[in-house]
Amino acid sequence: MAQGQATKVKKKKKSVLKRAAQARQRAEVNRANRTRVRTLIKRLRTAISAGDAGVAGTLLQPTLSAIDVAISKGVLHENTGNRYKSRLALAFNGVKAAKA
Repeated sequence: MAQGQATKVKKKKKSVLKRAAQARQRAEVNRANRTRVRTLIKRLRTAISAGDAGVAGTLLQPTLSAIDVAISKGVLHENTGNRYKSRLALAFNGVKAAKA
């Protein structure tokens, strides 16, 4: 099924309709979690690229937490989330070291 497409239901069986509704609800939750993670990562990367260690420091923990939530919900693969966290932490540490 293409991204952003609604679940198509061919049969009018009760269980089929229920599974389609559950799939739509799950997709909406997954999209919200993925959007939250991407937004936080973008904000953190913007602060890091600007060299603002204070703002980046306040954004780091919520971003890492959101990535962990996305991993636990199955929105992100564990290795992908850990890679994001590692790279963000390295970038933050570089900004923090440059500031000192």
